[in-house]
Amino acid sequence: MANQACTASGIFPAFSTRPLRRSLIATALIAALLSGCAVGPQFRAPAAPETGAYLPDALPAATADASGTPTGDAQRFLEGTSAPQRWWTRFGNEELERRVEQALAHSPTVASAQAALRQAQENVAAARGSLFPAVDASAGAARSNGLAAGTPGVSPFTVYNAGVGVSYTLDLFGGVRRGVEAQSALADLQRYQLEGTYLSLAANVATTSILEASLREQIRATEEIVDLYRQQYELTRAQSDIGAKSQADVLVAQSQMATASAQLPELRKALARTQTQLAVYLGRFPSESQLAALELDAITLPTDLPVSLPSTLVRERPDIRAAEAQLHQATAQVGIATANLFPTITLSGSYGSQATSGGDLFGSGSEAWSLGLNLLQPIFRGGTLRAQKRAAEAGLDRAAADYRTTVLTAFQNVADVLRALELDAAGLRAQAEAEQATRSSLDLVRVQYDDGAANYLQVIDATRLYQQARIAVIQARAARLTNTAALYAALGGGWRGTDASAFADAQTISN
Repeated sequence: MANQACTASGIFPAFSTRPLRRSLIATALIAALLSGCAVGPQFRAPAAPETGAYLPDALPAATADASGTPTGDAQRFLEGTSAPQRWWTRFGNEELERRVEQALAHSPTVASAQAALRQAQENVAAARGSLFPAVDASAGAARSNGLAAGTPGVSPFTVYNAGVGVSYTLDLFGGVRRGVEAQSALADLQRYQLEGTYLSLAANVATTSILEASLREQIRATEEIVDLYRQQYELTRAQSDIGAKSQADVLVAQSQMATASAQLPELRKALARTQTQLAVYLGRFPSESQLAALELDAITLPTDLPVSLPSTLVRERPDIRAAEAQLHQATAQVGIATANLFPTITLSGSYGSQATSGGDLFGSGSEAWSLGLNLLQPIFRGGTLRAQKRAAEAGLDRAAADYRTTVLTAFQNVADVLRALELDAAGLRAQAEAEQATRSSLDLVRVQYDDGAANYLQVIDATRLYQQARIAVIQARAARLTNTAALYAALGGGWRGTDASAFADAQTISN
């Protein structure tokens, strides 16, 4: 960032016997010549990171394949492609799409971000007003006696006045323009934060909906396991009645059934908490929200996954663009603080009329006008201005460090999700094999138990392993879906400037 400095030499011409009006015109012309000069560093967008990959090793072309298991298809990584807009439609579930669309349309979080953007845009318009002259009209009347007017003995009289005043501060060193630049950067910040709100809200609704479907499936599986334990308990009790089993076997069977049943309230509590969270995301009170049941089997796993180039990620993630806007704003603040060290010139003029009768205003002999030029050069402020400049420079250093932190975190997010997707696929395949093996083992042990070749503890152990394997498969399926949504979010979610603005406008119209 290079400084573009302005010099003060030649700005202030010596006063001559020329009319004041010519002096003002000459000063204005000089100011116009210097209008492109603004002190302080010029902002330049940071260069894209030079790294060419997200992971230290090569990204595989596809994940492992667990065919035969729901959500077990292999996922292909399409390097060099960006996340699509409305990425949640890739899951092929209308209920999920409806939830995301409703959240984006009705969430107060979105409404707050939209209002913050409008506020920032109006602040830019307000700051731009300082680039133009200020024109004010005034009118008044004052009644006084001669003593107050300095003419004792004169009867009370009324003075009427009306006029127009103009003032303009020459932006010789770009302080005003830097102020507009700072406000524009803040407006950019709010726009990217709005895009980030869209992105995080869509991702939260998607992942929470997947969690809800997973909990429903876990509850259903646990209920089946409880029913299996109940059957074993009833069979053991019946055998105990005829003396084939001991009372200890009955108590063990009963305890296993009770232990499995105790897991259901916790799962149902987690499901209820998930549903109330979804209601808030959708901008509804929990008592008013009516969500259709979302089944895990009804959610399709996207098989083609985008992987943006590292060089383009910094232009596609709203949080990185927001950090860049903060860096831009901090750069402009240095320019403002630098400009405050230089002189300011204000031109002023007025034209009006003053008379003792309202009907004589603007009549012959009642005109009053003035032209003025004011120069203000800070000389001693106790070190305040210099300290403010150093503070602005420190703020710029901080913004630069924060930007780098944001970029590093973004690359970490993508790397973590890519690795998770790779391992999730392998984990699901292993869990599916474990579920099949434990199911076969349970069936075999139950046959052996009926034939007297296995004891009841073996049946209990086989049932427990099958329960754990089945729940693990459900969780592994949900993890693949959740991390797929996380990848779309980590790549920026398809919100790219004009697309987000157009979506916001459409939502405003629909609301």
